[in-house]
Amino acid sequence: MAKSIHLSILLLLLVISGVQAQDLKTQKKVLLLMGTRFELVAVSEDEALANEAIEAGIREIQRIEALISEWQPTSQTSAINRSAGGMPVPVDEELYELIRRSLRISELTGGAFDISWAAADKVWKFDGSMKKMPAPEAVANSVRHIGYKKIQLIPETHSVYLTEKGMKIGFGAIGKGYAANRARDVMRGMGIRSGVVNAAGDLITWGRQADGQPWYIGIADPANKDKVFSWLTANETAVVTSGSYEKFAEINGKRYSHTIDPRTGYPATGLKSVTIICPDAELADALATATMVLGQEEGLYLINQLKGVECLLITDKNEMVASDNLHLHYYKGKPQAPKAAAVKTSKL
Repeated sequence: MAKSIHLSILLLLLVISGVQAQDLKTQKKVLLLMGTRFELVAVSEDEALANEAIEAGIREIQRIEALISEWQPTSQTSAINRSAGGMPVPVDEELYELIRRSLRISELTGGAFDISWAAADKVWKFDGSMKKMPAPEAVANSVRHIGYKKIQLIPETHSVYLTEKGMKIGFGAIGKGYAANRARDVMRGMGIRSGVVNAAGDLITWGRQADGQPWYIGIADPANKDKVFSWLTANETAVVTSGSYEKFAEINGKRYSHTIDPRTGYPATGLKSVTIICPDAELADALATATMVLGQEEGLYLINQLKGVECLLITDKNEMVASDNLHLHYYKGKPQAPKAAAVKTSKL
């Protein structure tokens, strides 16, 4: 269930370079957080306030990483993993609620999204070196400790219990979206009425650009990642992509995504990428991975049942499939962006 570093649909944040209204100014900072590239943008009349809000957003992301990272031994998530099969671990309400929401998404997706995927053994390689399928026994064994129903929540003590020794939880498919939500909330709480928080392509927007234009999210042509062939306007919107454009294995002529189905241990097939559009970056983050696992038919059916959630799928055959109510703007003739400064936001 890993998320791709370079996405098959290259998200571009198009910052319109027109006249700024009412002396509004756009401040931006790009840095490495949670092991990935974050970009924080704030629009304000007060340049100092915008920069202060960006720094506050960064601190919030760092705080969340310290809470949810399974790689930091001092995090509460690491404490939960160390106690697997032993004792329940009391945690902060924030982490408890994040796990509770994660389990609800697991129920919704039939286990296609599962934070206990972190316990999977690494039997697949997606660096081009894998030329034959692993043994079925190895694949089956790799997911022996996975299963969201084996995660128990104890509300009386806000405790989390992993019922089997060897189980682990990880937030790689939901954590960046949650962090983006929280950074936005902090910045908005400081008076920033417009901005963007972008975590390597998992982004959320609010308000409008300095000149009153909406934020533009460009979608690159899968056959030519440097050209935008369509775009959507974003206002109070999250856009998240999960894909395997560069990280995959090709065995006997069949392409296998690096996104693993936690229910079977086998890679997802059929889709190169999934882009989810909805108001919540956390939900979009989780649904992007789940839809990648479910595939075109089941994934599209799921998204079409969810109010306020849309998706754009690119199949292995480079076919584009959209959910029922997704409206994209297409460029006629030679693909080109609006008159804007395009900033690539999904490549490290």
